Amino acid sequence: MTLPRATLRLQLHHDFTFDDALAQLDYFAALGVSHLYLSPITTAQPGSMHGYDTVDYGAVSAELGGEDALRRLADTVHARGMGLIVDMVPNHMGVGGSHNAWWLDILEWGRHSAFARHFDVDWHSPDPALRGKVLMPFLGAQYGEELAAGRIELKFDAANARFFVQYGPHVGPICPTDYAALLQSANRADLTALAAAFQGLTTQPDDQVRAAAARAALREFVEREGAAPIEFVLQSYRSDDPVARDRLHRLLERQHFRLAWWRTATDEVNWRRFFDVSSLAGVRVERHDVFEAVHKLIFRLYADGVIDGLRIDHIDGLADPREYCERLRHRLASLRPGEPYIVVEKILARGEALREDWAVQGTTGYDFMNDVGALLHDPAGAAPLAHSWTEITGEDAPFAQVSLDARREILTASLAAELDHAARALHRIAREQPATRDYTFAAVHRCVAQLAMHFPVYRIYPANGLRSALDNRYFEVALGAARKALPRASLGALDQVDGWLGARAPEAGGGNNGNPGKAARTANTGSARQAGQNQAAPPLSHAMIAQRTALALFSQLTAPLAAKATEDTALYRYGRLLSRNDVGTDPDDFSLDVEAFHAANVQRQRTTPYALLATATHDHKRGEDVRARLAVLSEIAPEWRETLRAWSTLNQPQRRGDTAQWSPGPAAEAMLYQTLVGCWPPGLDPADEAGVQSLAERVAQWQLKALREAKQRTSWIAPDEDYESECKAFLFDILSPQRRDGFLRELSAFVARIAPAGALNTLLQTTLRMTSPGVPDLYQGTELWDFSLVDPDNRRPVDYAQRAASLDDATPAAKLADWRDARVKQAVIHRLLALRECAPGLLREGEYWPMEVRGALAAHVVAFARRHGDSWAVVVGTRHAAALLDRDMPRVAAQAWGDTAVALPKGCPASALHDWLADVDHTAGSDAAQGKQGDQAHWLALRDVLAALPVAVLTNVAREHTQA
Repeated sequence: MTLPRATLRLQLHHDFTFDDALAQLDYFAALGVSHLYLSPITTAQPGSMHGYDTVDYGAVSAELGGEDALRRLADTVHARGMGLIVDMVPNHMGVGGSHNAWWLDILEWGRHSAFARHFDVDWHSPDPALRGKVLMPFLGAQYGEELAAGRIELKFDAANARFFVQYGPHVGPICPTDYAALLQSANRADLTALAAAFQGLTTQPDDQVRAAAARAALREFVEREGAAPIEFVLQSYRSDDPVARDRLHRLLERQHFRLAWWRTATDEVNWRRFFDVSSLAGVRVERHDVFEAVHKLIFRLYADGVIDGLRIDHIDGLADPREYCERLRHRLASLRPGEPYIVVEKILARGEALREDWAVQGTTGYDFMNDVGALLHDPAGAAPLAHSWTEITGEDAPFAQVSLDARREILTASLAAELDHAARALHRIAREQPATRDYTFAAVHRCVAQLAMHFPVYRIYPANGLRSALDNRYFEVALGAARKALPRASLGALDQVDGWLGARAPEAGGGNNGNPGKAARTANTGSARQAGQNQAAPPLSHAMIAQRTALALFSQLTAPLAAKATEDTALYRYGRLLSRNDVGTDPDDFSLDVEAFHAANVQRQRTTPYALLATATHDHKRGEDVRARLAVLSEIAPEWRETLRAWSTLNQPQRRGDTAQWSPGPAAEAMLYQTLVGCWPPGLDPADEAGVQSLAERVAQWQLKALREAKQRTSWIAPDEDYESECKAFLFDILSPQRRDGFLRELSAFVARIAPAGALNTLLQTTLRMTSPGVPDLYQGTELWDFSLVDPDNRRPVDYAQRAASLDDATPAAKLADWRDARVKQAVIHRLLALRECAPGLLREGEYWPMEVRGALAAHVVAFARRHGDSWAVVVGTRHAAALLDRDMPRVAAQAWGDTAVALPKGCPASALHDWLADVDHTAGSDAAQGKQGDQAHWLALRDVLAALPVAVLTNVAREHTQA
């Protein structure tokens, strides 16, 4: 296995290709990363800026440079002793448009398409209008309106001899079973003769072969005669003539797709989507043939040594993540020697750990991002900040309630069809047996809705249709809440649904109608896993298949519900402190004490020492340095409360609307102020009109997304453009040049006061990411300040020339005086990556030892040691220091530390400990020197260790002089 020392995430698109990455390789190598970590490389929808809308798994994206360019990059990367990790998207593909051949084939041939089982399509919809069809919810208005307006047109692709209907960029292939009627409609002998070859076609595979031969003859005819004869056909279906338009409508009604208004997707979509995105269709990668087709290119590139590892996107969207990971590891391991490196994108809820039976190295690091972020927050600020939020908004609900309310809304407003699919699968089980057939669909639907609404984690991971004891721990939470929420008359149905969702195995007869109970649930512990390892397992019964299907659909409902309700809704409604509102966080978990942080790191070292450690990602809602600065507000909550009041009063004249419902409204205004404080660039002068204007435009982009995601006064589905316009006007008014001596001056002055403490938080966060158990991940460009906002702001072009020019071998301590230019942050990363290179096992695999801290300022210190053989590293950092800073420097003055000291673990050398960040040596004193008695432990005085920087990394590993 090629273990990364550190990864660098790059967002690839047509403006930053493989060759662009290659051009920056000298800098990446000099910085010290070992692996480039690339966004998806497969062919995506044209113009995609992220690559997650794959349309062809079998080809490297031509927009990124194609396979030749990828191999050029890989060859140079490997020549430097580095590696490549690529992002893989097995859960969904981009659909709509005209570029996904698999999708177009099922639109053309329906259930008999060779790819019909590649996607999660419900071909047996209870809606007769969708039976055997695929909903195409891409119309901008009602179908009849768009048809009458002539925006749905029949066209002909001469190169491929295909008729298709087009609506904007979307195409729907006409099934060849209709070609005979189409060609005959022109009343031309030559076309009527061609029609004969299409007569009597069905959608069966043999007839698809016949259709291909008939198409070949049609293509030859068009090549010989030109397209003019076909125009007679198209004229027979033009939309400006009522008769022809009716003919076109009847033709469309016979197809294997149903064109529909985009709003119908919420209620009627009959295929699994990625969340509620109707341009991304779920892929059935649990099927062996689909798995192989999806990974064919990746397997070839891995076998050829082009790529060295995989990051698996949205693992919770898969039917069986455990089985997928095992299969993937087995296939990769069979292709070349060594264990493959695999990490998964997984959001872990409070108290949840990555399942230990998944065959992966760990997660992509959201869990660490949450922990280190919470560590920066002062728990004393939680209550006063909550009180301030209630004062402003009138809302006093904890985040859990806000999230629950959002779940209730999302189930009905965005995921109603997905809820129906899960309920229908369970209702089919009910109908199988006389004992349960009278449980109605509505009753089952109510039960599933309540379970999903109260589910405490993204999903469970049953094996062989049974829940494990760990699954039951989470399921019982939802079950208990559902029992309280449902009427007594529904509890019988709920008990049955509990059974069908894996509380017990189905009976041999298929009914699974015994009385469910906790004893039955706990009895499943381990049995499902053992059954999954039985290679001679008997064929699955109908009842087992039905139960597994229902479980998969339920899990594929709870995961997107959690994401949409929490990440994409509630986090935009609740604003106590926005630095605790990000992917993978729970704002109710406001802070984390040092002991809990140590415990989490001990667990990482034990279970996932090679997982990624992230503090910034392509999906974050606020850059790592925005969050670090906003965390300072937890230390000065009373001052922030008064500041909010003053700014609200100052900017009241700029509000729009009446006093009853003004724009932007109290919550949106309060969150706007936090955002401005968090992302105000260091050194931006309020008199710099161009700079302030540029910032306002970025914040306006965030504001629009935030307002729509909150789904309160506007939304993506039903935008209130007047309200949005008023909010934007408010923003630009308060940041206009006329306010340079008013709000702008107040804003910049406040930021200037807290920015040093924010920078200190950044240096601590950076150091902990570099030294905690795991593999540090850098997001592109964030080695300098990351004051980005949610995408697309966090995917802006990176100035690598600036970063390369600022990289040298000077110590971070030497750069602290000019901390506003962020070179000190880059230097910390550079130095600690050099340490990781000198002692590869020390910070990646070394034992983790929490360290005792004593003295007056002990509460402001986090300290631990890492040990690997005879190599030691002692990590010490400052936290919660806003009131202790040395003037406007992100550092506590040496004398202020007083008697504060950290105890070295037994066995750690007490002398010649070299600080890699300041290039000075330290020697620990004994207890006697500290005025103590006892076991003569050795102590490091922080007045010495933290004299140069707010962080220190002391080791007995010799630092060789290296040139950047």
